[in-house]
Amino acid sequence: MNAWTPEDLTVFADVYSLVLIAGDEEQNGVEIGMAVDEGELYVRAYRGTRSRWYRAARESGHGRIQVGGTTHEVVFTTRDLELPAGLDAAFRAKYGPVSDALIAVPEARAATIRIDPAPAQAR
Repeated sequence: MNAWTPEDLTVFADVYSLVLIAGDEEQNGVEIGMAVDEGELYVRAYRGTRSRWYRAARESGHGRIQVGGTTHEVVFTTRDLELPAGLDAAFRAKYGPVSDALIAVPEARAATIRIDPAPAQAR
C-alpha cells in the first residue's frame, strides 16, 4: 500500500471536501466529506452501501479524487476494512454536528471507504 505524503495530508485536513470519481469513466464524480486518521484517508456514504457512488467505488476498486486543486489516481478499499478506533472522532473534529449522519448511523459506518494513492506502475 502506498502512503499519502505529509503535504497531501495537510491539504486533506485544510479542505472541506473532495470529488470522488470511481472507475475509468470520465464523469463529474460526487463531492463528499473526508477524514484522516492515522495517516489514512476515509470517506463514508451517509446513505449506506446502497449509495450509487459507494457501489461504483466498491465494484471498480480504483478511480480518482480531486482535492485542493489536484487530481490523484487512487485505489479504494471497502472489503474486510478494519476501521481505526479514532475515525469517528476524526469526522466529528472536522465536521462537528454535521458529522452525526456519518458517525451515528450504522448504514453510513458500513459504507466506509479507505482511499490510498494508486501505485505508480498500476494500469
